[in-house]
Amino acid sequence: MVKVDGHYILELFHGPTFAFKDVALQMLGNFFEYFLSTGSNGGRLAVLGATSGDTGSAAIYGLRGKKGVDCIILFPTGRVSEIQERQMTTVPDDNIHCVSVDGTFDDCQDIVKASFADKEFRDHVKLGAVNSINWCRVLAQTTYYFWSYLRVTDLEKDVKKVNFSVPTGNFGDILAGYYSKRMGLPVGDLIVATNENDILHRFFSNGEYHRENIQKTISPSIDICVSSNFERYLFHLSGDDSSTLASWMSAFESTGKLTITGDLLSKAQADFKSAKCDTTQTLETIKNYHTKDDYMLCPHSATGVSALHQLNTADSATVALATAHFAKFGDACSKAVTPLPEIPKELSQLWSMETRKSQCPNDAKVVQKFMERKIEERMEKHKQRDEKKKMITNLLLVSAAVGVVAMIVSASKRR
Repeated sequence: MVKVDGHYILELFHGPTFAFKDVALQMLGNFFEYFLSTGSNGGRLAVLGATSGDTGSAAIYGLRGKKGVDCIILFPTGRVSEIQERQMTTVPDDNIHCVSVDGTFDDCQDIVKASFADKEFRDHVKLGAVNSINWCRVLAQTTYYFWSYLRVTDLEKDVKKVNFSVPTGNFGDILAGYYSKRMGLPVGDLIVATNENDILHRFFSNGEYHRENIQKTISPSIDICVSSNFERYLFHLSGDDSSTLASWMSAFESTGKLTITGDLLSKAQADFKSAKCDTTQTLETIKNYHTKDDYMLCPHSATGVSALHQLNTADSATVALATAHFAKFGDACSKAVTPLPEIPKELSQLWSMETRKSQCPNDAKVVQKFMERKIEERMEKHKQRDEKKKMITNLLLVSAAVGVVAMIVSASKRR
């Protein structure tokens, strides 16, 4: 955590893929492997995930080579940065399958949801989740808030509550802050920072959770118009009433609109503040922080920093979550800063590595058939490999036995 321009920035991009999602997904991958080794879920799991950029590579690095796990990641064609795509498609482990889908992130996410709703398919492949719909992801992200609160209050003894500004797409990261506050952490304001895809900002501003077409921006990881984890918050907003939530979501799915007013809106606004940061503001923020403070922000982190300035909470008791290394979005950052600072060698070497990916249409059934085929192919490959190992082991045992017999015969002849 560093202090810049009077507030703190929590750098969550020091994992293997230089994104905040490494924190949760490294833990999740180890959890999966451990429980599968005990025989849970029949000893195997097919993880299906959708990504708008960072989740995919973090999931892949968390699950690569894990025993019993197949990992299938869907990403929207042309809607992730080139370096994000290379982080996913350069991983050679045979349990990793990257699929470029014709459509948007929401289309990829809809395929994931449809697959989980298909009981026959779900049971057949032993389906598991890696997106933040997996509760373990949200649980792990609560550590951001507790850790940074303790660091801020260690440094500044008079601080009683800490505000957090969070770049928000799928609502998982800031939901972890909401649960941290409910658990008793002295959290002040929780700021939802969006880009032009501002459905969450519109909801907290005027109660309108109205679906619109996704705009392609320079902060693609938050180019989301239906946030999966937001449904969890709506459950609490409804008074933990599942019937009310079901009616809300049913209406939203049929009309694309959910509207709240009155006391409900006031309650939501007490839980969260919000701000929208468009492309111009994002680039200005990146440029200003580099010029004045010699500090580089990625486009997503810049939305969070812009939001805290818009809401006048840019003080020492505010932490902005920096969600990715700027080098993952070099093309965007170069529009604000030229030349860019040197990038980590782990990222620069991606351009010389071989890539592999598959292409699928925006069709859940096609993706499901692809998954079944890849899982069967890998299981057959591993079966053949195990049989070969068994054969070699048997041959070695026979050879050793023959050698022992020959030694015994030779010794008996000498007598």
